[in-house]
Amino acid sequence: MPPWLERGPRIGLTLLLALAAALVFQWLRAPLPWMIGPLLASAACGMAGLRLAASVRLRNIGLWMIGVALGLYFTPAVVSLLLPLAPALLAGIAWAFLIGYTFYRFLLRTNGGGGRGGIERSTAFFAAAIGGASEMALLAERHGGQVDRVAAAHSLRVLLVVVLIPFGYQAAGIHGIDAAAPALQEVRPLGLALLLAVSAGGIAVLALLRAPNPWVLGALAATMVLTAAGVELSALPKAASNAGQLFIGIALGSRFTAEFARAAPRWLAAVAVGTLAMILASAGFAWLLAQLVGLHPATVLLGTSPGGIAEMSITAKVLQLGVPVVTVFHVTRYVAVLTLTAPLWRLERGRATARAD
Repeated sequence: MPPWLERGPRIGLTLLLALAAALVFQWLRAPLPWMIGPLLASAACGMAGLRLAASVRLRNIGLWMIGVALGLYFTPAVVSLLLPLAPALLAGIAWAFLIGYTFYRFLLRTNGGGGRGGIERSTAFFAAAIGGASEMALLAERHGGQVDRVAAAHSLRVLLVVVLIPFGYQAAGIHGIDAAAPALQEVRPLGLALLLAVSAGGIAVLALLRAPNPWVLGALAATMVLTAAGVELSALPKAASNAGQLFIGIALGSRFTAEFARAAPRWLAAVAVGTLAMILASAGFAWLLAQLVGLHPATVLLGTSPGGIAEMSITAKVLQLGVPVVTVFHVTRYVAVLTLTAPLWRLERGRATARAD
């Protein structure tokens, strides 16, 4: 049987399961039901041994829709308000490197520094970096790290952040405190077609340049440029945004399999504890930074938490908490981490070698 014919029914089953979970979570009035419902359902079923399948094409479509949805918030008025935030963005980048390095030292301490049963420094370093899972796994492979451990660490970190922060905000009644509206509320069929075409062009350009994460960043950049220029083509249908969240939730949850649950429990436990500590520390940092820049701490926490661009920006969108601010925090951090992590690893490796000598 051809692989695509075998995967097709499993992808369909996964989509039905995810849709049912999203509707149940929506009925329960859980936060981010269209992402968290599919994420938790697919993760639970995968770890229970059910053979689910996530479509890369659907995940990319989901990232595309989210990129467009976020870009529509960057109106000329919003862009002018973001410019004075440059010092706060630099502080957010510095914070990401600080907690990432602290997390790295914690992973080394709890899982050994190489040798029998331990992990290598490169594995811990790239697992702890607050960056994209695929990008950090690739860097780990280039520098002799254990790719499976790195990928597992990032998957678990993102899952915990995506679940714990929204539920924490719901329990605290935090919603709509720092609301921002898209440039246009009306869906215009012709304008929507043009908007999608332009955003697809942005994706194509970044893909040709071999830039990381083109489906989010390309769509976001193209839509942002249009919106900031005052061009109002169309709003994005709510169904498209919900579908994007569902596809991303499946992509995150499907990483959790029975093998994942059995592999290196000590490593996964350390990642979970470290992630919880980073969330708590980030809450304190967000409160302090918010006092200095005049933003709400809940918005700053979404922007400086150890989550991913798409997941945290979606959270800001659904909870109406400063979507442009959160997005800019994560995009600038993403670029900085992706650019500087490899040089910082070479510096750390040199220091470790010097200490050993």
